Order: sequence, then C-alpha cells, then structure tokens
Amino acid sequence: MPDAVKAYLHSRPRWIRWREWLVGRRYAFAAFPGRPKPLVVVAYSRRDSVKALEMVRAVEQGWAEAPQQCRDAYEEILKDAPELVIIQFRRTNICGCLGHRHVVVKEQPFAEPHDALGGDPAGELDIAYQRVESWLALPLMDIALDAQFVAGSRLREFQAERLRLQFLSILLHEINHMVRSQEPEASVRERSLAFYRDALAQYVEDAKASLSLTIDRSFSRFERD
Repeated sequence: MPDAVKAYLHSRPRWIRWREWLVGRRYAFAAFPGRPKPLVVVAYSRRDSVKALEMVRAVEQGWAEAPQQCRDAYEEILKDAPELVIIQFRRTNICGCLGHRHVVVKEQPFAEPHDALGGDPAGELDIAYQRVESWLALPLMDIALDAQFVAGSRLREFQAERLRLQFLSILLHEINHMVRSQEPEASVRERSLAFYRDALAQYVEDAKASLSLTIDRSFSRFERD
C-alpha cells in the first residue's frame, strides 16, 4: 500500500508536485505493525520534519511495543478503519485543541477516492504537536513519572517516548470517532487514555528492568522512596 500511494503521488502532474515541494509540503507514511490497515499518511511542513518523524515512530514503534491488552482494545476499531488515514500535522490549532477528526478530507491529493488508493474514501484528522507537547494527559501520573526520571540520564528519552504515546493515543482516539461516530465522547476518551496510561506504565517498567539501579541514576528517586 505505501508503494501504491507513493506511485500515485508521483504520477500527478509535475507542476503540482513542484508547487508542493516549493511550499514545503511533505508526506511520510506509517503502518501499524502486524495490521493490513490503516496506512497513515502524515502531511507536514518541511520545517516540522523532526516532529513528523516522531509521529511516524509513534505508529510503527509505539503500537508494536504497547501491551497486548492495549492493542486488543482497538482491534475491531482498526479493522473497520479507512484504508488510508491522513494526519494534517501542524504546530497549533486556532481553537487550542490537540486535534480534530475532519468530516471532509482537506488534504488535496487525497480529497477524492482514487483507484490507486483503493477506491475508498480516506479518513482525516489534524494533530497540533506543540499543543500536545504541553499537554498532561493524566496529570498526576505524568508528573509522578517525570519526577522519577528527573535526576537521571534518561529523562529526555522518557519525555520523547511519552510524546510518541500521546501522539498515538490521539490518533487512535480520532480513528475511534471515524469508525464509531455515535459512541459517546466519554467512552472514546476513556479508551484512549487507558491505552496511554497502560502503554506508558509498561515502558517505565521495561526501562526499570533494563537498568542497574546502582549504576544508572535514572531512577534515583526510587532509591530514596
């Protein structure tokens, strides 16, 4: 599927491709490991390429490393998802929200169904990554875990992983809305926050198990508690 989408994008008139290139529009692709769909297309500005790569890693690495029960909660949702899910990856939203599901696809190359894209309509959402960076999904848990890492050498690694899991939970949240538009917001939010909470807790446990607490000070707070 990624090759078909890349071929489609390359098959468009040269002047369209050059215009996109000059204004800095770029596309990256991510697939959920072990799943046939959806293929995630990250549409981003060239200046945001580093953060866009983290979005790709969130899908490909974050999903693979999440606990099985987290993935199971989205099994049927992803099964019913569109073949293509477009993320308009931006710095901010005027409304201040983390992201939205779009009723109509706005990213021009994917606005209409195309045989090269499977012939079915795509789904689309946006994510405002600077807003996500300042968001505490579960404030008490996030602050507590931040404190555990603050004196150690792995704080930056922890914060990067947390951001990727935030990206992934928002993506899953909005795909949930695409597939089950009548499901109450409270139910959708509970599912996505549970994914984030359990996946982040698993990461911390794995990090603790991989370190010698007497050598690495990443968990020095545990030694005093």
